[in-house]
Amino acid sequence: MVDLSDNSFTGVIPESLGNLEYLEVLNLELNNFISDSSLRFLTSLTDCRKLRALRFNENALDGALSASVGNFSNLLQNFQGNGCKLKGVIPREIGNLTGVIYMSLYKNELTGHIPNTIQDMFNLQEFYLQSNEIEGAIPNVLCSLKDLGALDLSGNHISGLVPSCLGNVTSLRKLNLAYNMLNSRLPANLGNLQDLIEFNVSSNSLSGHIPLELGNLKTVTLFDLSKNYFPGKIPSTLGGLAELADLSLAHNRLDGAIPDSFGKMLSLEYLDLSYNNLSGEIPKSLEALVYLKYMNFSFNKLSGEAKRKKSAYRFIYIVRDWITPCVGRWICGVKIEKDKEE
Repeated sequence: MVDLSDNSFTGVIPESLGNLEYLEVLNLELNNFISDSSLRFLTSLTDCRKLRALRFNENALDGALSASVGNFSNLLQNFQGNGCKLKGVIPREIGNLTGVIYMSLYKNELTGHIPNTIQDMFNLQEFYLQSNEIEGAIPNVLCSLKDLGALDLSGNHISGLVPSCLGNVTSLRKLNLAYNMLNSRLPANLGNLQDLIEFNVSSNSLSGHIPLELGNLKTVTLFDLSKNYFPGKIPSTLGGLAELADLSLAHNRLDGAIPDSFGKMLSLEYLDLSYNNLSGEIPKSLEALVYLKYMNFSFNKLSGEAKRKKSAYRFIYIVRDWITPCVGRWICGVKIEKDKEE
């Protein structure tokens, strides 16, 4: 193992590292290394046939991944190159990395499409590609990765559909597609992901009614559909998400009442329903949410007084609706009290 991480090393990463034939782990992250535009140090490291883990995060390499990246040994399981100013497309040859379990290339300047050859990385369990400039559609071939537990494609230029086949990847624990240009409906069979913990599709152009089946995500703790174009009523089935801590449906086109079933989400800490067209009274059932720290119902048409028990909200922070005449602790005609303790 060679670990040079978190230092102040500078200069070009030497190609002579490829002579370390018994090297199993190489960690170069958090330095000031540079490289040539073709990242020749990666090509040299393909000669290290016992290499299992390679981390070169947070170095200003400013180069492009070449086809040679597909020449690593099948023993390689961990490949990380986050925050390295990587440019260009992801080479098709990446599909040759059939032993890789964890791949992370987030916070770079990668362009082009996700190559279909990713389906050949059949051992892949975690794939992080957020904060790049990837475009095109989410390839259906991702659904063939039956051990995939985490998929983060947020903060790219991905467009088109949310593939319905993602509902068949029941190993998923984290699915983050936020901050893209997706413009489809949410597939109902995403409700099959019953081990999902984080679900985020915020800041897209998704439309159509929120599927009732999403109420089957019994283990989810973060559920964010904000900043889309979802119309209609909030499904009462969401009230069955007993493990949910963070729920945002803000900035949509939702109407009707807040479901009484929301009072069953006893783990809820953060609730944002602002900027919709919700109406009716705030349900008294919300008094049961004793862990709630933040609640935002602003820019709706809600009415009634939100009473609480002494043992109810620990802390509530409300963003007031400045269009509706509201003063003090009133929001959209609803008086909200805060505990003295924060």
